[in-house]
This record gives sequence, structure tokens and C-alpha cells, in this order.
Amino acid sequence: MDLKDKVAIVTGAGGGIGRGIAMKFGSLGARVVVADIKFEGAKETVALLEKGGAKGLALNTDITYPAQVQEMVRTTLSHFGKLDILVNNAGWDLIEPFTKNTPESWEKVIAINLKGPIFCTRAVLDHMMERKYGKIVNISSDAGRVGSSGEAVYSACKGGIIAFTKTMAREMARYQINVNCVCPGPTETPLLAEITRGETGAKIIEAMVKAVPFRRLGKPEDIAGAVAFLASDEASFVTGQTLSVSGGLTMC
Repeated sequence: MDLKDKVAIVTGAGGGIGRGIAMKFGSLGARVVVADIKFEGAKETVALLEKGGAKGLALNTDITYPAQVQEMVRTTLSHFGKLDILVNNAGWDLIEPFTKNTPESWEKVIAINLKGPIFCTRAVLDHMMERKYGKIVNISSDAGRVGSSGEAVYSACKGGIIAFTKTMAREMARYQINVNCVCPGPTETPLLAEITRGETGAKIIEAMVKAVPFRRLGKPEDIAGAVAFLASDEASFVTGQTLSVSGGLTMC
């Protein structure tokens, strides 16, 4: 695969899966905009990119605010002159029974996991449509395909992202813009560690591992390769697809 001279925005790339994607893109020659609300993490990712000989730009962006998303795109175009790839990766979750959720937690989950990617997609489309070129890869979850106990609203958002991907793929095909979706299974990230603390969390992780045929959690680099393929010109005839990268957890 070759992403030489491509310009990519990866949201939530200050760590975890997003950082893995950014590093993979950099290794393939892309210039990467690392957008994250955790700005220190974003700067660390850019430092790692530059250490590997790639170019990066860290932006402090909260994707739940359309104005910040629009500024992210304007800054990207001003700095690099174009935008080829958007990866909607930023996400957040809270594992607990639906009956214990609060409306405030619902709003946060929906804002980050559903509204944010919609805002980001809309912000890049005018530029991509004008150029008749673009690759959008949305990071959903296997929870959006089959559901997941303790993640009712998160699963609803991720299912929404899958449907949004398919619709955008249909609408954008006339502009030669590819829109696809990757669904990670349980993956070793700082967020997963944060929401599975303590004895109960350890049991959740154990159950996750047992449910995966490969008997392990995913790693960010496992996800990054699939995203890089869909963002590359090798996938020029692939659009509207949903790919699970989950060690066989979901087979459909």
C-alpha cells in the first residue's frame, strides 16, 4: 500500500487505535493531522511520526463542536493545501447496564460517537466533492453490528455509523469519494483500560477474551492495516462496506 503525499485527518489520534492508524499512515508516506481533545497526546503522536520521518500536525479539536471541526479542516487545508483522507476514529464509552445510565451519559455518548463523525464528514465533503476525490473511513464497532451488554447507547451510535457510512457511500459515489467502515472488536486501548477498572472490569476483559476465537484482545496495529487499505487507492472500487477486525468475534 502507498499513501505517499496523501493528507489525512485522523480524529482521536492522541492515543489508542487512532495513534495506531496515524503511525501506519505515516509509515506509508501520508502527512497526518492528529486531531484530539487530548492535545498533549496529539503532540506525542506527532513527535512519534516525525521521529519516523513522517510529517504531522497536532490540532486541539473537540469533534462535538461544529465550529472546532470546521476550523480543523480549514487549518488542514491552509497547512497542507489539500485533504485526501478522513478517519472518524474519536470515540468514548461507558460500560454499565442501560437502566443505570443517566440522560447526561447518553448525551455524551451520542455527541462523541454519532454527532461528531457526522460533523467531521460534512466539514470535509465540499473540498472532496470539488476535487472528485476522497477517502472516508468511519470507525464503528462490532457492538454496532450485534449489540453489547452494558453498551446500549454506544451500540446504537455505532450501528448508526454503519448506516451513515452506507448512505454516504451511495450519495458520494458520483463524486468518486469512497466511504467505508471498520468495526474493531475489543481492543487494548487506554479507554478500555479506563472503563474496565477493578475486579468487575477484570471479569469483563476475561469474558471478552473468551468470546474471541483467537483468544486475545486486538491491538491498535491490527485495526490500522485495515483502515490503511480502505484509505488507499488499492480500495478504489470498494465503498459502502463494513469490515470487522475482531479476531472472529463477529462473522457476518
